[in-house]
Parts: sequence; C-alpha cells; structure tokens
Amino acid sequence: PSSVSGPKMAAAPLYCVCRQPYDVSRFMIECDICKDWFHGSCVQVEEHHAVDIDVYHCPNCDVVHGPSQMKKRNNGHRHDYTEPDDGSKPVQAGTRVFVKELQNRTFASGEEIMMHMKGEQVTTRYLERHGFNYPIAVTEMEGLGLKLPVSTFSVKDVEQYVGGDKIIDVIDVARQADSKMKLSEFIKYYTNPHRPKVLNLISLEFSDTKMSELVEVPDVARKMSWVENYWPDDSFFPKPFVQKYCLMGVKDSYTDFHIDFGGTSVWYHVLWGEKIFYLIKPTPANLALYEAWSSSPNQSELFFGDKVDKCYKCVVPQGTTLLIPTGWIHAVLTSQDCMAFGGNFLHNLNIGMQLRCYEMERRLKTPDLFKFPYFEAICWYVAKNLLETLKELREDNCPPPTYLVEGVKALISALRTWLKREVTEPTSEVPDHIRPNHLIKELTKEIRYLEEEPVSGSKPVKSQGSGCGVPSGSNACPATRATLEKLCQARQARRAARRLREQQRQTAKVPSNLDILEQHTREVLRRLEVGPLEEHHCRRRRRRRRRPPPPRRPLLTRIQGVPRRKRRKRRRRAYISREAQEVVNNQVLPDSCRERPTSPSTEEAIQGMLSMAGLLCSSKPEKVASSQEPWWSSSSQCSPLEQREEAQHQHRLQGDTSPMDSQGNSSEAWDNQGLPSPLSRSHGSSPETDYQYCDPSMSPPHPSKRHAPNPPPISNQATKGKRPKKGMATAKQRLGKILKLNRHNRVFV
Repeated sequence: PSSVSGPKMAAAPLYCVCRQPYDVSRFMIECDICKDWFHGSCVQVEEHHAVDIDVYHCPNCDVVHGPSQMKKRNNGHRHDYTEPDDGSKPVQAGTRVFVKELQNRTFASGEEIMMHMKGEQVTTRYLERHGFNYPIAVTEMEGLGLKLPVSTFSVKDVEQYVGGDKIIDVIDVARQADSKMKLSEFIKYYTNPHRPKVLNLISLEFSDTKMSELVEVPDVARKMSWVENYWPDDSFFPKPFVQKYCLMGVKDSYTDFHIDFGGTSVWYHVLWGEKIFYLIKPTPANLALYEAWSSSPNQSELFFGDKVDKCYKCVVPQGTTLLIPTGWIHAVLTSQDCMAFGGNFLHNLNIGMQLRCYEMERRLKTPDLFKFPYFEAICWYVAKNLLETLKELREDNCPPPTYLVEGVKALISALRTWLKREVTEPTSEVPDHIRPNHLIKELTKEIRYLEEEPVSGSKPVKSQGSGCGVPSGSNACPATRATLEKLCQARQARRAARRLREQQRQTAKVPSNLDILEQHTREVLRRLEVGPLEEHHCRRRRRRRRRPPPPRRPLLTRIQGVPRRKRRKRRRRAYISREAQEVVNNQVLPDSCRERPTSPSTEEAIQGMLSMAGLLCSSKPEKVASSQEPWWSSSSQCSPLEQREEAQHQHRLQGDTSPMDSQGNSSEAWDNQGLPSPLSRSHGSSPETDYQYCDPSMSPPHPSKRHAPNPPPISNQATKGKRPKKGMATAKQRLGKILKLNRHNRVFV
C-alpha cells in the first residue's frame, strides 16, 4: 500500500567546494564567472586580500578563464588606491604619503606636559593628593608592580601562549579599515620580510589565555580600577576584561586620533621597538573640536592636530611605561616593529570626564564593539559602593576628598539621564538588586549634607594624620587612600556583624500576629472535636481533686437570686473561658512557625482579622524583643484559673449581671471583668505596663469608612431561632465566644 508523506522542508542551499550552508561567522567571496560563493579559508583567500582583487575566479573557473585579476594601484595618498592621481584630492590618514608627511612635521615637545617619575613614586596616594591630569613616563620599573615577559619575547611566543586559531581583529593601516583573521596567519605575515601592506594588531586581549600569567598590571592601575574593586562576582552581566592587551605593530603602523573607550585611562609598556604618541589636552574647547571632527564626513582628510592650539609629540622607547590620564586625545605611530603591552581602567579620580567621554561616544553612534563593555552597569555598582563610602566618612566625621564629591555629583546627573532614557530605549543595564531611584535619592542626600555642613556650624571632624579635631569649615585634610582602605575594612566588619545578628534573629524570633492567630485557631478547632461534656466533667473532677471547694457562704451569696437556667449558662461560659485561657497558656509555637514575609495588604488584612476577633496589638514591641522571659510564660505566683475564679467571685459579689447571652446582648460587663491572661501580663516590675488594652473600636479605621461610635452587637445568624440542648453549644457558638473572650487581650507583634 502507498503512503502519503508530509511536505518536505526546503533544504538550505549549499556553497563552496565543501558544499556547506552559509555561515555568517566565516568570510566568503563570490566568483565573477559562475556566481557561486566560496569560503576564503577553502580557496586560500584572506579577507584583507579580497579587497585587492578586481575579478575573482574560483578554482573551477580558474582552469578555463585563467587566474584572478588584481586591482591596479594608481596613487599612494588615498584609501582607494585605484582612484586617479590627479592631485585634486587631499591626503588621507594612514596612507604611505600621510606617514611620510607626519614624520616630517614639527610638534611641541612632550617634555612640557610629561611627568617623569620612578616606579616606586607612582602610587594611588600620590595620584589622589596631586591628581592624575598629565601623562606619566616611568623608566625605572622597580616599585611599579608591573610584571612582563623578557625583552626577547617574540611574536611566535605569543602564538604559542595564546593559540594560533584565535580569531583577531587587525587594521589595514592604508585603508584605516579592520578585518578578521587567525592569529597564526598574522604571525606568518609579521615574520615575512616582504609585506605587501601594513597591518596593525592593537586589540588582542589575553586575560583568558596562558599568557596572562606572564603579565601583571601596575599596582596603581589594579588598585584604582573600578572593575577590580566594584564589580561583584555574582553580577548578571559578564565581567569586562580590558586590563591586558598585547599590541604588535609593524613599521609605519598608524592609529588616528581617538579617546580610549569610556574615557578610560591607559598604561602602555614598550617591550621592544618604539612608539610615538601625539597627545592633545582634553580641554572643553578641544573636546568640542574633537566631536565635530569625528562626525565630519571628510574626517580622514583632516589632521586633527592642526585644529588645536598645541599637539605634543612624545617618543616612548623600549623599556618605558607610559600612563595616559582620562580623556586625553592621542594618535600613535609605530616608527619601527614593536611589541607593547597595555590596559585600560576606570577610576574615581576623573568620574566627570569619564562620563563626558561616554556620552560623546553615544552621540557619535560609536559601535558597541569599540565601547567599554557594560559601562552603565559598572556605574551603578560604583554608585552603590560610593554611597556606603560617603555614609561611613560622615559617621567618622571625615570629609571626603573633593574629587570624590565632584565625581558623585556627575554620577548622579548621569544616572538620572539614563533612567529617563529607558522610556524610549528599553535596553537597560541597571543591575537587578539595585533600586535606581532610591540609590539616586540617597546619594543626593549625602551630597546635600556635605554642602550644608559648613554652614550649619562648627562640627568637629577628624584631621588626616593627627588626632585633633578641626572645625568643619576649616581646611580639613580630605580622606586619602589609607582612610578609604580603613573604611573598607570597617565596612566588611559591619557586614559580618550584621549577618551574625540576622542569624541570631532567625534562631529566636518573636511570633507574629499571623502565627498567633493561626496557632490559636488550630488549638480551638482541635478542642472542639472533643466531646464538651466528657472534657468538662473530667476537668471538674480533676479540679475537685486538686483544690478544695470554695467557701459555702460566698457561693450562696453569689448564686442567690439567680435562676437555674442562667446558672447553667454561666457554667458553660466559665468552662469555655477556662478552655480558651488554657489554650493560650499552653500554646507553644512549633519550630516551623517562623516569621513569614507579608505584603502590606496582607498585614492589613491580618490586623483587621485580629481587630474583629478582639486580639490586640502591642504598643511597645521593643520591650518584648528585649525581654528574656517567653511571652507565654506566667509571671505571677498563682495559677490563671485561681486568678480568674477570684476575679469572678469579686465581680459577682458586686452584683454584676450576666455578661452575655445567646441572643447577642452587650458584652460590656464581661469585658470589664479584667480576667488575667498571659497575653496581657507585663514582663517587668515597672508600674508602667508594656501593653495596654485596646478596644476594637479604637483600631485605625479604614480610609474609606467613617468611624462608627456604637457598633451593633455581633449575632450568630446560623443559630437564630434554634435552641441547643441543655449543657450543649454549637461549634460556631463556642468559637464565637472564644474569640469574644479574647477581646481586649493583647498579643505580641
């Protein structure tokens, strides 16, 4: 028998000699004869070579039509070297003509701005006191904390440690365009004496390779880095790795003027070879010119160094380390084959400039590939940590440094802008455990406190390096690195103590309203399942054996003139009151009854249920928490039953009538008896009680309802018109009476 099969899915088209489907991650080239597509790795065509091919012939068509035809070079000063050399178009950056002209230009000496220091002098304390606003050149490496391979470390060693199959981004200098290739292919190009073009590698980040063990960043960069200090280990976002780069450039490699992503500061060390830096100071005027130049359509035809007042030329020879501050505009020329190591880091010294550079990148629509990874996320982490730092400095009466105050102000403004931007751009980098609006509000409070403190008076603060206090309005030394490190240690100690207190609180926690109500209801329902008469007679027999009967004379006086029917009702009420009293006296919360988080609406519902039931809330919960005696324990010497019997005896001697009947009469007499209860007992010897009686009518009313001065009596609709048997009561009646008995009793929150 024949079977009908379902429709077949369309098969993906196959390409290349390998007959594989299209892969977006692999470079492909089209044959101009057969119009088929081929993987560059299958036909031995590199991506940076493909731009030089004018007409490509695949291996099949090459046999018939001959080899591929290459483009003809007509000029040496344009990115498109096929353009005619008629002298009508200007020189573009990176071309051979441009590099020769650049080497012949004259610039201001870098010695005017360069600070030459020893490695042991470049410390975080020095930068915090004197600022990090000018480039620093270090020739004596001792004390800098920088660890590097030996000077004979070669590009082949890099391939061995990193791996030849790693895909890297290289820059075709003459075209100022990037392309991808394997590291092994670049090493083959680098070691070839005949190089048809100039390729530059500046983005090999090796933190996740074996070569990372050979390099350690300078101490100043590691201690100041935001990523190292503030990025949490449990962050949802992946940790940015921008601290370890290997740069391998051949002679005449050129990188045009730029600001490092996110306004990061940079450290460079030339292992061998030489690099020339062209530096421009980040003044407001220069930054405005840079943004206009970057957005111009003919950017490559304009040398930015000609647009500013001064451009400084700094030669960095072999064995020298260069530290470039935030926002400095710079271009780099490799005057000879060179290998260098470097890294980027954000820090607290120039927060405002870092944020300004980031916003400039957004306006220039810089691709994410060339931006600092998760810049906004790390700013939120930093804001959270800086809030704790400011609070601890204020608690210690130590004024924060000026750079930190100004940085927090700039950070608050940026965070507000980003929150407003999320309305139109839903791509948020706000960490999940951070409340952005609350964080901004708290930071604003701290800044306002710092601004108002000098005006408020002469509040003494601690002076750095001395134990004497100085007025807050005087020139008090700001917090230094040592102070911040001490604060960090104190913060960790406070967190450990806080965790210990939370653990102790969880082991011994005061039961909540919900726990008490639930346990009380369970006990009452369990007892209702037992026969009331049997339990009543058993209790009376045990009570007779334990205690002698009361004197006859008070008994005759108490029952004189009371009908027999009301006497039975009174006995039933007394039995139920004793049962409810013993339920409360004997209740012990199990270990499973712990504090459970409740929403505000749930807590209001619980309060309402307790109010209707007559269970009352504490007015001074602090004393309960500090009490060492359990709340359900008795502080009096006599038993609850004896206290209740004596109270009933004295009350009835005064001639009070029955407090409550089955028709739902007023319960004022019953409420005013003042029966002792463990829920209403004071835990101290102070004459002032910790808890006070509270009538349900005195509880806070619902906002939408008017307070009722005389609420109607509660009646049991299920028992109207029905009379239970003598000595018996329905389950609902008993439960209602139990709840009414507990009115005016107090519970612990």
